[in-house]
Amino acid sequence: MKSLLTYLLLCNSFVVLAQRNDSLPSKVFIWDSIITSNEETRVRRQIMDGGTTSLERFIVHASTVQPGKASHAPHVHDDMEELIIVKEGEVRITIKGVTRTLGPGSVAFAMPGDEHGIENSGNSLASYYILRYKSKLPSDMNRASQNGGSFFLDWNDLTYKLTEKGGRREFFNRPTSQLAKFEMHTTALRPGLDSHAPHTHKEEELVILLQGNVEMYIAGQLYKMVPGDLVFLSSGVSHALKNTGKELCEYFAFQWKN
Repeated sequence: MKSLLTYLLLCNSFVVLAQRNDSLPSKVFIWDSIITSNEETRVRRQIMDGGTTSLERFIVHASTVQPGKASHAPHVHDDMEELIIVKEGEVRITIKGVTRTLGPGSVAFAMPGDEHGIENSGNSLASYYILRYKSKLPSDMNRASQNGGSFFLDWNDLTYKLTEKGGRREFFNRPTSQLAKFEMHTTALRPGLDSHAPHTHKEEELVILLQGNVEMYIAGQLYKMVPGDLVFLSSGVSHALKNTGKELCEYFAFQWKN
């Protein structure tokens, strides 16, 4: 009886571990449909939490914080990187003693071990997305330091370059402590245009729609998206995006691999 119980417990532990490490599926997340939880100073939206092809754990959530408040005290992640993307409002972000005030579209990146905190520095609600992740491969802090370490990027400081289909803003493309490649940009498309034909790539990708109305193609299915919506694209999945609105659309695209 004891050996049978031990066997069942081991099987159950294996199933739980397998579920936790299974790759997250490609999926569209609709901002207005994401389940919210009300906390003392913020409304929290849990979007993703699981494993991917290259990441042992990938957490994406969003916070909407009251004026003059912080979602929590400054803190440190010992083995995970964190990327903060401002959705709306004005926030004050401090990383390793350096403070910047940032508005919509701006980002901040914290390496493992660097204390960081964020508070709403404006007079209205502020919302921001958090991407926190850990690679399946060993961390390389020297690689991260040699490629810039933690940083801030203000939307207003970035150059908007016209393209044949609309425009593009380059944010960064570098190795980090967790990833051999982490790249971020925005793409703007004129009405009726496709980003490109359906295609695949090794890099995993996250898309956040900033403005406009689009239709996302994922593995033979079409999904409508409006500003604030997100889509996760796993490695190797066929995808494309089309501006279905009457105005310019613009979206963030994050790609990474280890």
